[in-house]
Amino acid sequence: MAELKMTAEEVSGFLADVFPQLAGRFEIVELAPMRARVRMRMQEADLRPGGTVSGPSMFALADVAFYIVTLAMIGPQALTVTTNCNINFMRKPAPGAMLGEARLMKLGRSLSVGDVTLTSEGSADVVAHAALTYAIPPQKAGAGG
Repeated sequence: MAELKMTAEEVSGFLADVFPQLAGRFEIVELAPMRARVRMRMQEADLRPGGTVSGPSMFALADVAFYIVTLAMIGPQALTVTTNCNINFMRKPAPGAMLGEARLMKLGRSLSVGDVTLTSEGSADVVAHAALTYAIPPQKAGAGG
């Protein structure tokens, strides 16, 4: 079975270094091999008319949750990037915090493939589902990440 290369604390610290603009927005609730649960705190800018969470904000949660689970498995590689994301919005989320359940389905040397299920905090109803692929930068000989 695959093992984590970074703990939740290490991933959080790495994100704070490479993406300081995300400070305070995302919390790693749970991290396990090939899985992560991430909480996104909503801000006024995340809401759209009608008082619901906007699509771009839900995309951000899916993308960050998948980045977190990928980094946890491969180590601190900031240039790991999204190459594809398909997101289906299924129902209106509540205007509060949201959870993203990220799952890696295949982790290779150059690609990470999986999905993220989004729910409103406190509800089991799925509000969106995203399928993602990330490109992993090639490792240089002798590089540790």
